[in-house]
Amino acid sequence: MIGNMVVAGLMLLAPIDPGGTSGTGYQKGREAGVVLRDSQIIVSGDGTGGTGDGYRIKRPCWYEPGPNADDMLKTQRESKPSWIPATEWERHLESLKQFEAEAGKEGRWWTQAYNEADPDAAACLIGLEPYVFVPPGTTPPGGITLAELVDIARAALTVPKPKVQLNPDAKSYVNLGTWVWLDNGGETTRSVTATLPGVMSATVVATQRNIEIDPGTKDEKRAVVKKDCGPTGTPYFKGATEKDLKCGVVYLRASVDLPREVYELTVTSAWDVAVQDDVVPFVYDPIEASATRDVPVGEVQSTVRRGTP
Repeated sequence: MIGNMVVAGLMLLAPIDPGGTSGTGYQKGREAGVVLRDSQIIVSGDGTGGTGDGYRIKRPCWYEPGPNADDMLKTQRESKPSWIPATEWERHLESLKQFEAEAGKEGRWWTQAYNEADPDAAACLIGLEPYVFVPPGTTPPGGITLAELVDIARAALTVPKPKVQLNPDAKSYVNLGTWVWLDNGGETTRSVTATLPGVMSATVVATQRNIEIDPGTKDEKRAVVKKDCGPTGTPYFKGATEKDLKCGVVYLRASVDLPREVYELTVTSAWDVAVQDDVVPFVYDPIEASATRDVPVGEVQSTVRRGTP
């Protein structure tokens, strides 16, 4: 039986042995990960380990091509650990008959694989036989397809959480432009490749499109948003004037009357998702990642002195 396991996705809290057959998958709210069990598929790329959107592959279990008839029979004959009771060994010998029946034939045994991170994986596996013998050049019903390989790459694709930078940083003031930009190291593309070695491969790419700013109020009398942000906004530079502000917020009223006396400014980064080389004509929704910053806004007090006659 194939025992390689590949892990990709979000916030995997426990270390997993990539050469083992055990691991912990999870589904937490909108967050999801990909934990491939009993699979030969390799998930790679710089698009893993960030913030995902909970995308789940359409079918969480499938068959993958495994050993040929003679190799499978040899493996099964040698798989009895010394501690198995005699009664269990008799059952094992009975199970060998299906492999002995195919010995010497051309073809391969296809074996189960699944995404342990998907809560529907156990129910999916109930509908699969542990092993299916398939003649050369044939894919069994339930066998992994290129479209499903693309979907696995998409489920593992994540984007970095926005690192929001502001100027002024600690506190802003009424009618003073608050500059907003992202400090994500210039990273604007991420990709994940899912590969079934020697069979097929597929890559999905996320490209950062723009950022959107929610100033923390829907009242246009309290804030004006400058929306010409592009993928990452424009960092503040020395000598900049209000005319230079393309991406940010001009608060028109102080925050003293708000809960916690701050505006909760939220920046959302949108990433378009595409299948590389259009190997499968899928259209995916963008991935969005958000971060929130507290912005206290005060008023500049001025004192008017009457001149001496």
